[in-house]
Amino acid sequence: MKYNIIGYLIGEGFRSIIKQKKMTSASIIIMCATMFIFGAFYLIGENVNFIMKQVESQQGMRVMIKEDATDDQVRNLQTKIQQINGVNQVTFHSKEDALASMKETLGTHQELLDTYVEDNPFPASYFVTLTDLTLNKDVQSEILKLEAVDEIASSDDTISMLASVAKGIQLGTLVLLVILIIISIFIISYTIKLTVYARRREISIMKYVGATNSFIRGPFIVEGIIIGIISALFSVGIVGGIYNAIIDKLLTSPVLQRINIVLYGFSDIAVKLLAVYLVLGIGIGIIGSAISMRKYLKV
Repeated sequence: MKYNIIGYLIGEGFRSIIKQKKMTSASIIIMCATMFIFGAFYLIGENVNFIMKQVESQQGMRVMIKEDATDDQVRNLQTKIQQINGVNQVTFHSKEDALASMKETLGTHQELLDTYVEDNPFPASYFVTLTDLTLNKDVQSEILKLEAVDEIASSDDTISMLASVAKGIQLGTLVLLVILIIISIFIISYTIKLTVYARRREISIMKYVGATNSFIRGPFIVEGIIIGIISALFSVGIVGGIYNAIIDKLLTSPVLQRINIVLYGFSDIAVKLLAVYLVLGIGIGIIGSAISMRKYLKV
């Protein structure tokens, strides 16, 4: 019996879509447009966050070690820094490494440092990267409490800017998602409302003979779900094709290659995007259907 009811609801949902071809097509087109806009911002946001993680792995602080620190103190310092909440990696740089790095920075003028080979003035240090750039100040405060630490060199302004950019992108994507969901719910509810209005006499008869609200609402909810799923599948195909065309050009860009930044391939994010689209499409379809039915199911 349950299978017969489910079959009836699904069949009625498909029949309603076929009868209302023009309105269904319009709903799918508009839903695809809203999903495309969201998908574009979603992919931009995901790539920016991905880039931010790559930049985060390169950003950090240099913990200068006191000149008179013993070997044991230096080793213990690394262990203690690694135990601080928010610390990702701790890399040791000897005095010789620091001198070599400075020579590389000077380039053709590195001979200016030749006099410092015997009397190296650059301190040994630990380069510390973070799991979260917003913890920068807290981590610095904890490190300065440790023995054998002389001072900390950190690009605080750069780190603060990167953290602000990441938060701004996340907030912007969330606001955009809410706006597009509201628009999509309105579109779906309006489309199904026309179908409900065309079948208002049939609905009245069904209520008169004792059909429950859930039974009457079922086909329209199925219709909304089907529109959502079709829109999601179309949107993934459209977004994927455009994204691949753009990303192929960006990945060969000399700028990205020079700064060693990698972007997501569509295959890396397609499943996640499809899942988001399906949740949005089905959810919006159900909510839109429920809203459009309220007037006609009142007792």
